[in-house]
Amino acid sequence: MMLFDSELNVMEVLWKEGEIRASQVCRILEKEIGWNRNTTYTVIKKCIKKGYVERKEPDFVCKAIVSKQEVQSQGISNLIKKLFHNSKSEFLQAFLGRERLSKEEIQELKKFVDHLK
Repeated sequence: MMLFDSELNVMEVLWKEGEIRASQVCRILEKEIGWNRNTTYTVIKKCIKKGYVERKEPDFVCKAIVSKQEVQSQGISNLIKKLFHNSKSEFLQAFLGRERLSKEEIQELKKFVDHLK
């Protein structure tokens, strides 16, 4: 499950708004990022074809049929496979090694790791 940035723009609207008309998605994306109606409809149709969005009639109502968490999880898995030879520990070292974490974030990570044991 790979989303292009343009598809992600449409999906973000659907995840936030729920089930809405394609015309409403057009208005939102025109306001937020300056897309015209044709661009938005083209991307919505690509999302439908890929199985991310369901289209209902009448009125071309759109609904996300994959969750944001599913897309995030798959995206992270693809990133780890592609850039870190499928090594989660290499990914975490690269990610966390450059970031300064707060005490609260460190505690959250410790709890998460303990939960995995």
